[in-house]
Amino acid sequence: MKTIALLFFLACSLSTFAQGDYQLNQAIDFFRTNKMVNGEIKNMISEKDIEGSPYLNPEFIKGDVYTSSKVKFVEIPLRYNIYNDEMQFQSPDGKVAAIAAPEIIEKVTFGDYTMEYIPFISAKKIRRGFFKLVVKGNATLYARPNIEYRQPVPPGAYKEPEPARFLEKTDSYYIRIGMDAAQKIESKSDLENVFPDHAKEVANFIKKNKVNQRKEDKLKALVEYYNSLQ
Repeated sequence: MKTIALLFFLACSLSTFAQGDYQLNQAIDFFRTNKMVNGEIKNMISEKDIEGSPYLNPEFIKGDVYTSSKVKFVEIPLRYNIYNDEMQFQSPDGKVAAIAAPEIIEKVTFGDYTMEYIPFISAKKIRRGFFKLVVKGNATLYARPNIEYRQPVPPGAYKEPEPARFLEKTDSYYIRIGMDAAQKIESKSDLENVFPDHAKEVANFIKKNKVNQRKEDKLKALVEYYNSLQ
């Protein structure tokens, strides 16, 4: 599938903003065509003849887009491409486009999902990406969806060929303190280190409640406990 990248523009006057939420036919005026995304192989992969899905939600779900300038666009058909880490929308004429300036997004809500575009630490560098919101507070818990792309396997002497495929992996979990970059939680020591101001209380809570860094409900309980200490 060919994906067109659109630049998400804000051109909202105070008088218009005061009228409240926007409908889709009003919001569409704030999109402007931009050049197609290129240069990265992940954006060159066609979904044709690939088994599995790269999407969090294969079908478009109508949702709302909140921007950092406090503008809300409503009833926009949205879906999230995990593999490309891009939020896509469908225009009234049926074209599929990706928001090319996600840094202006405060949050996106659609279906049961609330997603935020935030900074996070990866390979000792600060990057930005979309995360599912789990718990919001001074400490915020996020889940990062993961998809693996496997190349097709040619036939062998005693082996049938295998098509290319997308394989859904388990979510990764990140914790963000205040406005700092989110940190990936991969071990119990990561959990203790991310809360240095209440290290003793957090360590006791982890031990008492048998908190597992791979269990969302346990991480949620821990983050909510930490926030109650503030």
